[in-house]
Amino acid sequence: MTAVVLPHFFCLVLCLCSGWLPAEKLAQEVSCSCADATVCGLLLTASGAAFEMSAIEKIEEQFASLRIAKRSVLSEEPAYLLDIDVSGSAQSASSRFVAVSCSNKSIRVYNRETLNFLREYSSCPGTLNGVRFAHVCDSLVFSACSDGMVKCWDIRLATQKAAQVFSGYPSNVFISFDINCSDLMICAGTEKVETDTFLVFWDARGSTDCASTIREPLGVYSESHNDDVTKICFHPVKPSLVVSGSTDGLVNVFDINKDNEDDALISTCNSDSSVSFIGWSGKDYEQIYCTTHDEGFCWWDLAQLDTEEPIMLLRVLDARDAVCIENGSLNYLVGGMYHEKAGRLFLIGGTATGDVHLISCSAAGLSLVGTLPGGHSATVRSFCWNPAEESLLTGGEDAQLLLWRPGAVERSLAKKMSMKIASSVQKRVRVHNSSLKNRKK
Repeated sequence: MTAVVLPHFFCLVLCLCSGWLPAEKLAQEVSCSCADATVCGLLLTASGAAFEMSAIEKIEEQFASLRIAKRSVLSEEPAYLLDIDVSGSAQSASSRFVAVSCSNKSIRVYNRETLNFLREYSSCPGTLNGVRFAHVCDSLVFSACSDGMVKCWDIRLATQKAAQVFSGYPSNVFISFDINCSDLMICAGTEKVETDTFLVFWDARGSTDCASTIREPLGVYSESHNDDVTKICFHPVKPSLVVSGSTDGLVNVFDINKDNEDDALISTCNSDSSVSFIGWSGKDYEQIYCTTHDEGFCWWDLAQLDTEEPIMLLRVLDARDAVCIENGSLNYLVGGMYHEKAGRLFLIGGTATGDVHLISCSAAGLSLVGTLPGGHSATVRSFCWNPAEESLLTGGEDAQLLLWRPGAVERSLAKKMSMKIASSVQKRVRVHNSSLKNRKK
């Protein structure tokens, strides 16, 4: 493409009035013939900053407009809502179901639009940890169990019996899991038993072809963590990449197409604290991040692994001190999500009284985008944000599942309430000072 060369006066006008031409396109297609190119360069930079700022301001405006559209009816046995997933693509507005992992050892499934209760699955006496829908078939829902199994249920079937069971080894106690974007592989992480900690893998193909049969593992990774594997997250679009986090402070990235664990380990990053949440972010999702059980935050750029540049983008020892909230406070972090349209990573945090904070991440630090007050009456433990329809699902220790939408008016008769549940539910939140592996960058 031939660049347009403009006299200085016209270049200034174009820069100042560049609303009709995107900033990045302006930088590509316009050059200046004048001597004062520095001024024009500054204006171009300012225009780009304004463009970026408008994207963040739009997210701020969208978040501020969220209101409670639906509130789930309290069940006979109220429980903390620890994890949320929606069926279908996270970027799609056509999800039909919401599944919630609860502190009473059950999985509850709701209608996505009405939050009407549909199904409940349990695995007594084991505890279910986490919940995920299959990416292709939105009627299949998975959860990992402390009895050493990952179970899959088919919502279309009026039965409590699992459609498929993925069995681990006798000593396995699963506390985390995920299924990859192609629905071909499941990975689950274990508690540390004596000296052993595992990542266990299964072939997930044909999950409902042989109902109630037991699948044996394909194999395990056993050398990369030395404590409980608290979180596992497959790459959003590359099915062979998976990241794991542990109470040993390590965040490991693997390419499971490799023949063995040593070759599969791409990177080991050290958060220096017990990992509570992990995820992928950035263009092409080449970045990883984690939050910790003592409210820390770490962010790394894997694209820099083969360069001389540092891979650490940001480390925040305590987000509670780093985020300035006027007339309020940040008590904890829940997790994070990458907003593709805005090209920005966000964290969700909150207060003990149920306020929800949206926090923007940049290399310069963390900053508050907005707050949603008045929805929950206790700590928020889980969320699921759908940028496509600008909606948010939140679940908390008040046993409430809320659907937030722009400008919505709540018509539900259900009222929020405060509740207390035995402290045993607050499991795996300790911070470990155990020795960490030396292999880190």
